[in-house]
Amino acid sequence: MNHLFIVALRAGIVAAIVIGLFGQIVVVPTTAADEVDRFPPYAPFAAPYVTVAIVGIACVQVALVAVWMLLAMVRRDAIFTPQAFRWVDVIIGSSALATLLAIGVAGHLALADVPSPNGNMGAISALAAAITGVGVGASFAMLVVIMRGLLRKATDLQTEIAEVI
Repeated sequence: MNHLFIVALRAGIVAAIVIGLFGQIVVVPTTAADEVDRFPPYAPFAAPYVTVAIVGIACVQVALVAVWMLLAMVRRDAIFTPQAFRWVDVIIGSSALATLLAIGVAGHLALADVPSPNGNMGAISALAAAITGVGVGASFAMLVVIMRGLLRKATDLQTEIAEVI
């Protein structure tokens, strides 16, 4: 893989992690506090939803660190080794956890009586967003599982060819 491309990907990863940290530290708690100030019945839901949002962002950051490590393996031409599976498994695990968080939020929004300042449209929109998050997260996890299988096959073929040569 081109060195310049790896550097560009790493710069994007660093930017995404820094933006995620800003979101975890500033945006999510501030937005939750503003919503509680605007509509006080949200107060009991603020802390749990802030926690879920922060953990969800952390899941993305963990996956980005794993991608960073995989890029390092690509640069060293060591991607077809057993160590790569560990990092792919980290990506699968973090996406599965984020999907489980989205399932929990969707379930809570569907079953709990969450008040809304403008009728049910806010709750319906939040539920739709959570269900979309479940679908996207599950699809991504399944895609990475498929890609892991392809990596397994390629690693086996690489090992077999190395033995022949």
